[in-house]
Amino acid sequence: MNAGGDYGGDEPREKCGVVGVSLEDREAARPLYYALYALQHRGQESAGIVTHDGFQQHSHVERGLVGDAFEEGDLASLSGGTGIGHVRYPTAGSLDKSCAQPFSVSFKSGSLGLSHNGNLVNADEVREELAAAGHAFTSDGDTEVIAHDLARNLLEEDLVRAVKHTMNRIHGSYSLAITHDDTVLGVRDPLGNRPLCLGKIDGGYVLASESAAIDTLDGELIRDVRPGELVVLDPDGTGYDTYQLVERESTAHCFFEHVYFARPDSVIDENLVYEVRRSLGRKLWEESGVESDVVMPVPDSGRAFASGYADAAGETTADGEPRAADDGGVEFAEGLMKNRYVGRTFIMPTQDERERAVRLKLNPIRSTVEGKSVTIIDDSIVRGTTSTQLVELVREAGAEEVHLRIGAPPILAPCYFGIDMATREELIAADASTEEIREEVGADSLSYLSIDAVADAVGESRADLCLGCVTGEYPFDVEGEATDRDVDAPVSDPAPADD
Repeated sequence: MNAGGDYGGDEPREKCGVVGVSLEDREAARPLYYALYALQHRGQESAGIVTHDGFQQHSHVERGLVGDAFEEGDLASLSGGTGIGHVRYPTAGSLDKSCAQPFSVSFKSGSLGLSHNGNLVNADEVREELAAAGHAFTSDGDTEVIAHDLARNLLEEDLVRAVKHTMNRIHGSYSLAITHDDTVLGVRDPLGNRPLCLGKIDGGYVLASESAAIDTLDGELIRDVRPGELVVLDPDGTGYDTYQLVERESTAHCFFEHVYFARPDSVIDENLVYEVRRSLGRKLWEESGVESDVVMPVPDSGRAFASGYADAAGETTADGEPRAADDGGVEFAEGLMKNRYVGRTFIMPTQDERERAVRLKLNPIRSTVEGKSVTIIDDSIVRGTTSTQLVELVREAGAEEVHLRIGAPPILAPCYFGIDMATREELIAADASTEEIREEVGADSLSYLSIDAVADAVGESRADLCLGCVTGEYPFDVEGEATDRDVDAPVSDPAPADD
């Protein structure tokens, strides 16, 4: 099964997307709404906006896509020049409206709204601690845990100290967009596992999971929020302050953002995602290129990989020798057409119908593949079922050979930090070799990209990436799992501590 193909309900689910804006002289609701559209790929189960007008907080959160969750009247009711938004696919907490975000809470020191991308690994421990102190919870999500902990700290500390205290208590992956009354905050976990960036827009500033949301608002990317940093937007939209609250020697950026989750036109950690994917494709050719007639992507996320692969194939042979001037290399072609009107809600009650989902969503272009040797480029293989069906589709369309090249290393372990990927038992690479997987999916050859090639394409050392799903070693302290570094996990401290 592949991730990028989005077929048959087997792919890793996008995590969540967050956004926050502070504007000088206009309402925040509509810019937030547009930004959520730009982040729709990160979550399709619910969407919400919280605003503040200087006197009170306003909230609208609904299940469904952004376009279904909001009507014109909903936006009109969300008054105020500051606010946050969220699109969600559930990763921690049940799939119901009580876990949809932004999460809102009112308490003695004001009102809070919280949008969270990521996943805490000590949420149960902190929830039990807060419940023992009298906090009542309305959901089983970890976002409410963060909100209650921050609200508790704000009763005794100023805003910056309260955020720092919460950051020192929670453990795991998070990028947060927060409203405290009419002040908007952005927080990124100390290892920078989830992306968050800061931008300037007309009459104000914006925080967002991806720079594509800033582009949608005709804004300019300023920079990434640094790991462990707090950014506080001025309520009048005229500026911002930053505080480096926690520092670590290394980061744990999620490499899968570059491979699959982020939009290709986004810049994450100073890298344009599209160019990273093209670089990954070039490295695929360098490591495991095969001289076939045509290379074609699995739409849509395989496209940039296949483009880079074909470019590299035009320069050198599969043996690494310079390509002769009269040898065009491997032709890039679109060989699979995607039906964009079959969505995630397609009903597949039986295994036979689930398998048919691939044929509903993809149709091979016979003239591209008939009588040819074909290389299919995809971003990842998870369970293996969709890759099997893709190979069958292309063979039935007349391909003489079908080679499979994957722009990521084998996924052999689950993600605990915000990706609903699969259990270890469901991952085909967890207990099967590459040759066994090749035989299972029916390809003539199969190769994955190496971890070192991924690190090189992203421009970071392996020590600064989260590679848990491809190594089984994690940057956070997950019960029962190995770590890839010395982990500085928090200890219980129910009372705010003096700095």
